[in-house]
Amino acid sequence: MNLLVKHVTIADPLSEFYKQKCDVRIADGKIKQIGQLSAEKGEEVFEAEDAFWSPGFFDLNCAAGDPGFETKEDIQTLTDAAKAGGFTGLALLPQTNPVVQSKSQVEYILNRAKYNLVDVLPIGAISQNREAKELAELFDMQQAGAVAFSDGDRAIQDDGFMSRALQYAKGFDALLMVYPENKSIAGKSQINESKNSVLLGMKGLPSLAEEMHISRDIFLASYNDTKVHISNVSTAGSVALIRKAKKEGVKVTCDVTAHHLVFTEELLSDFDSNYKVKPPLRSKADVKALIAGLKDGTIDAITSQHRPEEIEFKNVEFEIAHYGIIGLQTVLPLLIKAGLDEGLIAEKLGINPRKLLNLKVPVLAEGEEANFTIFSSVQKWDYNTASNFSKSANSPLLGTTLTGKALLVYNKAQSLELKG
Repeated sequence: MNLLVKHVTIADPLSEFYKQKCDVRIADGKIKQIGQLSAEKGEEVFEAEDAFWSPGFFDLNCAAGDPGFETKEDIQTLTDAAKAGGFTGLALLPQTNPVVQSKSQVEYILNRAKYNLVDVLPIGAISQNREAKELAELFDMQQAGAVAFSDGDRAIQDDGFMSRALQYAKGFDALLMVYPENKSIAGKSQINESKNSVLLGMKGLPSLAEEMHISRDIFLASYNDTKVHISNVSTAGSVALIRKAKKEGVKVTCDVTAHHLVFTEELLSDFDSNYKVKPPLRSKADVKALIAGLKDGTIDAITSQHRPEEIEFKNVEFEIAHYGIIGLQTVLPLLIKAGLDEGLIAEKLGINPRKLLNLKVPVLAEGEEANFTIFSSVQKWDYNTASNFSKSANSPLLGTTLTGKALLVYNKAQSLELKG
């Protein structure tokens, strides 16, 4: 299918057409022409007036249930939700049953999504069964197609094990993506430690638990002269630590979830378990620091932290509810609400996630493979049971009208126009 995108504004900071409005012709999966173009016979035309062109969005931190927990989310519903949110690529965490920790399990994920418009790339486990006792088969998994390694939402507590994992990964330039939480400090806390936690009568999780862990990983990365990626930073102190480490030449990168850029701990006053996330929602000052960290380059990428859960694990008392929000379809509206401009959205969602994983970044240039997202920063849409493509419904945004919508996604010579 040949496609002509008309009057689109280029939001890609790496493009020579950045901030320009132009037409783009796509044929046989490649970008054929860029400029002021007229439709040819038999060509499909997509009118993108007041919309923006970005490299296809890519999510670094996404969980599904396949294999083992397909009732939460399978690969098909995961990619349906991803497409609706503007994503053409996902890095899938290994927190499944069984854990993705071998060559055959990596190949299983790749085969499940082989012909999908959305690239689904496995992240292998760092440790066997995510227990931080024995290293998983990192090299074999990388050779099979794993793009990075993580124990998902389980923080590695053993300092020596973490150091050895970094040393081993350095040998074949593998990226370790780690969740930062000092468990001995965090204990069984579930919400941010503050006046709000006292008011609600719940044990608070101090920022210190995250920041101590990040400090440790920065020291270990510096000592071993290797790279490390910190997932889901959530505090002003974490941003300051990473900013300082980067200036000192430590090979540290990090990401932040979209909901931590908008939601704050005050939303917990009604004990809505759909706001129960890990790390917990923080203060307004933390949100301000996270946004500043994005703008100055301290924070490299934004993620959905998509965590599907069945209703029986969320429609319960806050204390026993599972953590997590489904986020693939709501990343863009949250970033618009947070006040991020279109160029920064393209950088943090389309460019940097791929750079971190050493993947090819889609380029808007004639002759290049086409992989892009067309999105509107002003279009409103209703997020409800009819428009939710996930198997799960654990989002506090369901039943609301959102601003910011993906209009069209294109990858692997496949396109999908997102209506409604």
